[in-house]
Amino acid sequence: MSNIASYIVVAVVGLLVTLLANKPARIISLRVGYTAQPDERKVHETPTPYGGGAAMFVGFCVTLIFAVAVPSLRAIITSSHEMLGVLLAATVIFVVGVIDDFREMSAPAKVAGQVLAASILYFSGCTMYQLKLPFAGFIVLGPSILPIITAIWVFALCNAVNLIDGLDGLAGGIVAIASGTLCVYGLRLEDLGLLPTTNVGPLIAALTCGISLGFLRDNFYPAKLFMGDAGALMLGLLMSASTMVIGGRTPPASGQTFFFFAPLLIPVFILGVPLLDAIWAFVRRTASGQGFHTPDKNHIHHRLMRLGHGHRRTVIILWLWTALLCGFVLAPIFDAKVSVFIPLGVALMLIGLFTWSSPLLNRRLGRGEVPAPAPPRVHQ
Repeated sequence: MSNIASYIVVAVVGLLVTLLANKPARIISLRVGYTAQPDERKVHETPTPYGGGAAMFVGFCVTLIFAVAVPSLRAIITSSHEMLGVLLAATVIFVVGVIDDFREMSAPAKVAGQVLAASILYFSGCTMYQLKLPFAGFIVLGPSILPIITAIWVFALCNAVNLIDGLDGLAGGIVAIASGTLCVYGLRLEDLGLLPTTNVGPLIAALTCGISLGFLRDNFYPAKLFMGDAGALMLGLLMSASTMVIGGRTPPASGQTFFFFAPLLIPVFILGVPLLDAIWAFVRRTASGQGFHTPDKNHIHHRLMRLGHGHRRTVIILWLWTALLCGFVLAPIFDAKVSVFIPLGVALMLIGLFTWSSPLLNRRLGRGEVPAPAPPRVHQ
């Protein structure tokens, strides 16, 4: 694939810079009291610094400066205002997350910050242009609806990543796998002539993958560093930006069923685990009369823990689920014949998820037939 070496170098630089930034971020966070304090909802017994979000933000900014120095990437960055918009939006959402970590913001204030970040993306041109919906045809998004769709997509992914950030290493690993997949997918589309080579999506995805991997060393169980809302919201925003400019600009390719629905299905597949968890959390909390931001212990990772899996095993299982979903995305773009097996694979996965979350199994868990470990750290 074209320029793939440049994108690998960018990801490696992001990894190394974030890795180096982890220790000072941890020290500074402890000194200023930017920490997750132990309470009855959490299992860590000592204050744990939230500086992981700051380390990733530094990694993103430094690596972006490095990318400007790479001739093949400089043309992509300078060809539009999109990357500048991503940087400004990431800064806004990072600040919102830091404030929320220090003192919990109200839900309307937090949503307002996400809408502001989404507006920056929209006005910089970093958004989707079109959608291909089943049975509805190919839809070009007009200026009257585009800002709303951009805000909804940013809100959805920011909160999806934030909600899945409940176990050490879980959110960072899922985002690393998903963004790496999206980078490869975007570059492959460029090779096939379905995306222009100046599309910023693969570069954003490579940056996101690198900083997520660099953060993981100090975040895997037992974590020395948490990303906090600052890191989770920023990763969600970066994923929303990259998925919009890749999935929302891919035209239908005649004769290839998978590409025909790509703009709608690709982001959903890649981020299937956090999106499914976010949707289920919204339904669950709304049905019980709770606010959407009210924390509980019924996320996907909590259910796995109650099935008897340990902390690390639960995280690895969900990483593998994400990798499997990403495999559904990548396989058909390298071998079109694989497309016919995707519906069967998705059906099997849905059956497995339904069986796993069935009322009968939940009743067995409630009677204590399956031993439950100590509850995991709870994060909104």
